[in-house]
Amino acid sequence: MRSLCSKGRYAVAALLLGMVMLVAGPVSAQEAELMNSDCVKCHQAVPQQIEEKGMAHKTAVSCLDCHVGHPPEVADNIPACAMCHAGTPHYDEIENCAQCHVNPHTPLELTLDGELKAECLTCHDPIGQQLTANPSAHTEVSCNFCHADTHGYIPECMVCHETHSEEIAAQDCAACHQAHMPLEVAYDDQLPSVFCAACHDTAYKELNATPTKHQTLACVYCHQDEHKMVPLCSDCHGVPHAPGIHEKFPTCGECHNTAHDLNNWPGQAK
Repeated sequence: MRSLCSKGRYAVAALLLGMVMLVAGPVSAQEAELMNSDCVKCHQAVPQQIEEKGMAHKTAVSCLDCHVGHPPEVADNIPACAMCHAGTPHYDEIENCAQCHVNPHTPLELTLDGELKAECLTCHDPIGQQLTANPSAHTEVSCNFCHADTHGYIPECMVCHETHSEEIAAQDCAACHQAHMPLEVAYDDQLPSVFCAACHDTAYKELNATPTKHQTLACVYCHQDEHKMVPLCSDCHGVPHAPGIHEKFPTCGECHNTAHDLNNWPGQAK
């Protein structure tokens, strides 16, 4: 009899509990909040990459600024680059960012695959303008034909080109040539004459052999500022003779031969 009473009490208690649960609704666990500190629990490699080479992706944003939510609650939490990067030709004109920026966690480690030119010039526009304004064989090749494999790599000229002479080393090319306008030869007033001799051998030998004062002058003393610039003798010498002589012989070379081989005429008595 006592056993039946006990069972009855348990049944009533269970019934009451069920009614309470029915009225109160299902019991739910507290909603979990995803924190940046949670990411490293599964993704150990990525935080390390960001720490070492993340650049602004390390200092300006956190994991959850880019990856809003997590599967399965958020099915696709890989953001489009344009979510942050927009408003310049480099961001707006290139469709496939990952072609170069393969890993967004190391954004400045670029992989240069294929023939790249338009993509590069969205950042390096002044170089594009130089190439267009000064046509050469360099204008026809892709940017990564020279700047191969690694962004920022600058090759030595002699990877493709032979030196003009043994006296000119790889680091000397830039004394006359700019890579993006190589046919526009420009130099400063310190250029050694031996560099000029590589192309102007006859003039150099004559100048070194002359007993006149011209022998002591560097090529750039007369040929200043611009390649192939030929000065007038009067720029230095003024009008040294009587007017009648200049009238009869208006060209200095009629009497004095060339500036490199001054007063030396073939067959004249030494």
